[in-house]
Amino acid sequence: MTSQSQKEMFEKMEEPFQICACCEARPGGLSKGHSLKRCSRCLNVYYCCKACQKEDWPKHKKFCPQLRLAAIDRVVGSLLVKGDLPFPTEKWCKPQAEVKGWDDWLAMQGDLTPRLDAVLKAAAMRDLWTGAGRSPPGDEDLRRSLWRVCSEFFSRPLTVAWAMRVFGLDPQSKPLTVHLVGAGARETLGARPTDYDELNHMFPGHQGIEVVLVGPEVVDGPVTRPPLRALGPRQRVYVSAHKGLYHQFWEDVVEKEEAAKPDLVVGFHPGFDASQGLDQGWLPTLLLLRDYEIPSLFTALNETEMTYSLQILLELEMDLKGSGVVPFPSLKPEALGSSPNRPPDYGNSHYLCFRGVLETVEVEEPEEA
Repeated sequence: MTSQSQKEMFEKMEEPFQICACCEARPGGLSKGHSLKRCSRCLNVYYCCKACQKEDWPKHKKFCPQLRLAAIDRVVGSLLVKGDLPFPTEKWCKPQAEVKGWDDWLAMQGDLTPRLDAVLKAAAMRDLWTGAGRSPPGDEDLRRSLWRVCSEFFSRPLTVAWAMRVFGLDPQSKPLTVHLVGAGARETLGARPTDYDELNHMFPGHQGIEVVLVGPEVVDGPVTRPPLRALGPRQRVYVSAHKGLYHQFWEDVVEKEEAAKPDLVVGFHPGFDASQGLDQGWLPTLLLLRDYEIPSLFTALNETEMTYSLQILLELEMDLKGSGVVPFPSLKPEALGSSPNRPPDYGNSHYLCFRGVLETVEVEEPEEA
């Protein structure tokens, strides 16, 4: 990636955040010669003038330190796209059932410092901040950012494995096919066929795992290839991606036996609770998952999103199997440009799972005497 294209990438990345946090003025609405300026502390929130910044400070100061981390991670996260992250991981020395959260996972990895420092001292890190037009933070801040960014990456295979456990699916007993619905740029930009190889460390000697990413915003790349029609090779994870809505993928590919039917469906914070076009977008997919009784687990960015999603699933008479906190959430704070002064969200922090239709018991009316 050239320095010019890298600069354009970072400018595009900042566009959703370019709104005055106080009066909501946007670049196009400012008078000639004026521009939005960032908070010099967090470099995440923008203001149109000093008066707005002063007025907003009592609210912003509560979130400024967390938003600073979000701004750092937004830059460092591009190393995933370029292939400099994630760092290599170790084989698991414990059964999956004994690894209950990040502390257990990190204990198996040993000292991460050499692996993080290899990325920290590479030319790619220096070029990154040059392209962003910013001075890099200190080494310790960058090490912590590298780990947070990698936690988002590893959260996906770890959550897939946890979903297998929730539904009693064991890839060491039989081959498994997993469909990741609602996949977009976050999951597929810069994606590689090895992105879910952490599953090999978790399930040594497994019978074969296929992961198919499906979504209308899938980005073309090495994983944009046909899914498997038959069982995949043992002890390997095969990753493919298909661009399109899931219910259409089902009709055009799965029903024509050009892809295996899934043993499990996972969606990483699909956001159907906020969808304005539920009937045209998520509703056909949700009904398909329900009617075919496919074990399904969706994650959410926060408890509120989870609660709204549960209400929708209850209205669709889904048989809910559980909800709550995910044991392997992303530790990378997510800031929303449209509402900057609020606590950040964290990917895959909550979940809800379901399978099939909720059984209803009909109660007979007592006969009149």
